[in-house]
Amino acid sequence: MSAVTLTPRALYEEVAELLRQRIFRRELEPGSWIDELKLAEEYGISRTPLREALKVLAAEGLVTMKVRRGAYVTEVSEQDLADVYHLLSLLESDAAGVVAERATEAERAELKALHAELEAAVGDREHFFALNERFHMRLLAIADNKWRDQMVADLRKVMKLNRHNSLLKAGRIAESLAEHRSVMAAIETRDAATAMARMREHFKNGLEAAI
Repeated sequence: MSAVTLTPRALYEEVAELLRQRIFRRELEPGSWIDELKLAEEYGISRTPLREALKVLAAEGLVTMKVRRGAYVTEVSEQDLADVYHLLSLLESDAAGVVAERATEAERAELKALHAELEAAVGDREHFFALNERFHMRLLAIADNKWRDQMVADLRKVMKLNRHNSLLKAGRIAESLAEHRSVMAAIETRDAATAMARMREHFKNGLEAAI
C-alpha cells in the first residue's frame, strides 16, 4: 500500500488525526488490536511518531494501552456511556443557561439558522449527525468557556465510540429535534432555567436511546 501524504504539522498529530477518523468510521473497531507495524508501513513512517500518536489517543480515551499487549481501540461499557452522558448533561446544560442569559441577537440568530439546517437534514443521517454536533459545539462556543469546551470535546470523542449511537434508534431523530426546539425556545425568551432543564432532558433521553 502506498504511503499517505502527510501535512507539515507535527507528524504524530497528523497520524493521531488519521487514526481518530478511522476509529470514528469503525475501520478500527472497538476492542480491536492496533497493528503498529502494519500502520507504520501503511503511512510510511517509523514506529516512534505512531506511538506518540497512540499516546494522544489514549489520553483522549479512544485507545487503551495494555501492558505487553499493545494498543487497543477502547470499548465503551454501559457504565462508561452513562458517566459520559452525565457529565455532558452537566456541562452542556450549564452552557445553555449561559447562552440564554448572555447571547446577542446575532448569536441567537446563528443558532436558529443552524437548527433550521438540522431540521432540513433529517433525510441524510450522516449530514444530520455532523450538523447536530456543530449545533452543540456552537452553543458551547457562544457560552465562551474554553475549559468546558475542551472537556466536552474529549467526552464527545468517547461518546462516538458507542456502537449504538442514540440517534440510530427508530424515532430518536424526531425526538431529538423536538428537544432542540424546546432548548431554542428557552434561549429565544432568555429563560436560563428552562434552557438548562431542557438540555438535561435532552441528554437523559439520549442516554436512554443509546443503551
